[in-house]
Amino acid sequence: MPVISDRRRILLKRIATHLERNWLDLTLLAWFAIATWFVFDRWTAIQWFSLGDTDDNMRMMQVRGLLSGQGWFDLTNYRLNPPKGFDIHWSRLVDLPIAGLILILRPIAGEFGAEKAAAGIAPLLPMAIVLVGLAATVRRLVAPLAWPLAIALFLATNVALGMFMPDRIDHHGWQLAMLALTVAGLCDLNRARGGAIVGVATAVSLTIGLEMLPYAAMAGAIIALAWVADAVERDRLAAYALTLGGGTAAGFAAFASNANRVMRCDALTPVWLSTVVLAGALLLVLALVSPRKPWVRLALAVVAGAAVAAFFAIAFPTCLGRPEQVSPELYNSWLANVREAKPIYKHPFRTAFPIVVLPAIGLIGAIVATWRARHAPQLRGWACVALFGAFAAAMLLWQARAGPAAQLLAIPGAAALAWAALPWLTAPRWWPAKLCAAVALFVIVSGQFAGMAVRWFDVDPPSNYVKRVNRSTGRCLTLPSMRPLDSLPRQTVFTFVDLGPRLITLTHHDAIAGPYHRNGDAILDVHHAFERGPADARAIMRRHGATLLLVCPNMAESTNYRSRSPRGFYARLARGERFDWLVPVALPKGSPFRAFRIE
Repeated sequence: MPVISDRRRILLKRIATHLERNWLDLTLLAWFAIATWFVFDRWTAIQWFSLGDTDDNMRMMQVRGLLSGQGWFDLTNYRLNPPKGFDIHWSRLVDLPIAGLILILRPIAGEFGAEKAAAGIAPLLPMAIVLVGLAATVRRLVAPLAWPLAIALFLATNVALGMFMPDRIDHHGWQLAMLALTVAGLCDLNRARGGAIVGVATAVSLTIGLEMLPYAAMAGAIIALAWVADAVERDRLAAYALTLGGGTAAGFAAFASNANRVMRCDALTPVWLSTVVLAGALLLVLALVSPRKPWVRLALAVVAGAAVAAFFAIAFPTCLGRPEQVSPELYNSWLANVREAKPIYKHPFRTAFPIVVLPAIGLIGAIVATWRARHAPQLRGWACVALFGAFAAAMLLWQARAGPAAQLLAIPGAAALAWAALPWLTAPRWWPAKLCAAVALFVIVSGQFAGMAVRWFDVDPPSNYVKRVNRSTGRCLTLPSMRPLDSLPRQTVFTFVDLGPRLITLTHHDAIAGPYHRNGDAILDVHHAFERGPADARAIMRRHGATLLLVCPNMAESTNYRSRSPRGFYARLARGERFDWLVPVALPKGSPFRAFRIE
């Protein structure tokens, strides 16, 4: 018996040493296995080109424009609101991996096959960065062998994991990847390297878009506060300042579109470029000066922050409001009603509860870990994670779209709780009891019990009306429903705002509007046409050169027109009223659409 025990001890020690030394290689191997599984599991959706979100469809259209010879700095989409088109506020950075995959796969799978395969693979690439960032953070703060917990907990998230699923090709996954790197950099004991990682990640995130700007500001504040508390953090602050300013300038030079080289507030334009470069320069000065007394460092940090804020307010007063700068009418009729832009407490309980549970558990774990590490080297890292986690949880009270970031930032704290509870699993001697205890621990710490409870007890179930609307919306967006429209001559189609991006992606037709604030005038025209009288509707359609009206009965957007204007054009059309300037167009049997020729 002692011999067997010694052999087991030696074997376990070898396994532990292997896991500790080769954590990076093993993390990447785990990512490859996970990515392979998701491609296999979602193969049907990949084959049906299930770009379910309007942003995913617009991203594909942007890539198509690049590959068809459209200028690098020209991000105008000419298939919406033709012939003028509209300028979207994105950058080319996220287009690159998708375009690269298409070019590689095109000789093998053909044009459309390459697009489908690229859309399936591209979202999985930033997942590798996320897993590496989370594993690095957890092994530094929790324990060298705890990094597999980070991977397991990430796979247990719902909205965060959804940003990396095949066909989710928009930029959110890449920005979450930069957020994971930011946290890893904040916790890096190598100060210069950690500061550089945070600076580069922030610059890349800002180049992609401003969605993570609050988190970027929070990361900078944490680095500055760490320097105030301990002057030894000057190397981290200096590296962060250099890479933040230089990286953002490089990102602007390489990726800012022509439309983003003017004074606008919604993207990396000269407005934010000048502000970020100024902030980086001032932080670099602070790091170089680095007074010995903490109160002097605090005073200088306050002065620097006030100088950046004053510069922004004086130089760009129009950007002190909403960055989209939309009209009050557009805000009230569209932007204020965007579901993901509403606070989490305004969402149904069955939706909100599974999202908020993990951030709450992670925040508790981070606070407990911070207290336990109050005399350990990990104190500063845990303080950063706790501050970031609290900030992300608070962001949920502003917009539900903060859910993926909040879940991602909760993983280190949840991993700490799980690791602290692991000794309990060794108490039972009967292995089935250990297995049950491990499963129960994971279900609790990962917050999986929330989704399970909602499903098992059918909490806050959607009404039959909501189910019908969701079913109609999903059906109209499918490839089999859209492709038959190509049998009609190519023309400009007047349809719903949320249907426009999918229509131009799957068919040869052009559309009027998509749900993007720079497309605001066209969005209002669609709203006015459907909500006002038939004469106004016809005039608006003809002004846009539309020759075909396409509607999807019971699609979610259509319910807004009927509820806001019960006597408006769309409500009357939905009730079956006929108009002499609309001629019904025959569609294949079973089509979810209704089409009319506009005369």
